[in-house]
Amino acid sequence: MSATRSTPAAVVPPAPPRAPAVGPPAAPPGRPRQRSPRRARLGPYLLLVPALVPVAIGLGYPLVRQFVLSFQEYGMAQQFGRPAEWVGLRNYTELLSDPYVWGVIARSVAFCLVNAALTMGVGIALAVLMSRVGRVARMTLQVGLLLAWGTPVLATMTVWQWLFDSQYGVVNWLLAEPLGMTGMRQHSWIIEPASFYLVATVIVVWMSVPFVVFTVYAGLLQVPEECMEAAQLDGATAWQRLRYLALPMVAPVLLVVALLQVIWDLRVFTQIYVLQRAGAPTRETHLLGTFIYSLSKEFSMAGAMATIMLVITLALTAFYIRRMLREEA
Repeated sequence: MSATRSTPAAVVPPAPPRAPAVGPPAAPPGRPRQRSPRRARLGPYLLLVPALVPVAIGLGYPLVRQFVLSFQEYGMAQQFGRPAEWVGLRNYTELLSDPYVWGVIARSVAFCLVNAALTMGVGIALAVLMSRVGRVARMTLQVGLLLAWGTPVLATMTVWQWLFDSQYGVVNWLLAEPLGMTGMRQHSWIIEPASFYLVATVIVVWMSVPFVVFTVYAGLLQVPEECMEAAQLDGATAWQRLRYLALPMVAPVLLVVALLQVIWDLRVFTQIYVLQRAGAPTRETHLLGTFIYSLSKEFSMAGAMATIMLVITLALTAFYIRRMLREEA
């Protein structure tokens, strides 16, 4: 039997090694890809675009339209198709050369500053009181403030008109009967400008205090208890802890609230207008809001007066805005 001879297998030479691919080095695993500096800067602004576009349309267009009207002669005739005539600064010169307009501006600024100061003072006092009393008293105070804040303006004005009514008002009865001031029995509070502004101040402050109380109270809750206890152990009185520790810590909150109060009190309209409709002398009790409304048939003059009011508002709030920007920087 002959043995079969096996043929040897063919030897395959190994493949040559591949050259490495030329390209950018791969990022190490687990490390996020870095953004370009320009894209990182534009990112926050792009996120603000959806919110800024409606604000620009809703606020920017009326403001620009008002500013353009203030340089034109635009009245009732232009509402029916007559083209508006460009008059330049004539509307501003007529307004600013009128002594009555300066009287309205002075009354408005004084009314604004007095009301803002009273509102801040009363609001801070009630906020401090709310942080010191017990739970039941605090809840009662909060409910009362919410009811005062949530009541519609016209409903509130109706109640206050009845309180100061010359014949059936509770205020006149309290002054005439228990206090013996018989001359106040039939006193009309809205006939005289001085008493008119007194009533308006009471109403405006009463309606504005709840916002200040809740905002300042929320700020006082953020003051660390450890700091207050350390100051108390060092011998600081309650007034010193409030003045030198608590209020400086909530100073940014106070600045924002004061800024809003100045803006709101300068453009107050509803309270003054309702009191005027109740029988007050209109010309002697005009503030900027009601005076601009009285110019509503002359759109160009109303636009010029509204622009002047805007400039006054910016001038009064410039200090607060500069202070806030400095603190943020």
